[in-house]
Amino acid sequence: MYLTTEKKQEIFAQHGAVATNTGSAEGQIALFSFRISHLTEHLKLNKKDYGTQRALISLVGKRRSLLDYLKRKHIDRYRAIIKELNLRK
Repeated sequence: MYLTTEKKQEIFAQHGAVATNTGSAEGQIALFSFRISHLTEHLKLNKKDYGTQRALISLVGKRRSLLDYLKRKHIDRYRAIIKELNLRK
């Protein structure tokens, strides 16, 4: 499995306040970004895997909605996570 419990805790510790703060928007965005990059690499090898393609589109939409929320409510946190994860807007 590509996403172990230790890897999730590491992502949340790095982007959230602590490893147990799994509900923070920044932690969720970082987790979605990790999963999106993994699925993108998978789709480069398996072009006809439409189930994965659908899951990827769903994850991108979820990440976009969280980013929109941060942009509306906390613009400084939004700018920080965009810069930290090298996302383009």
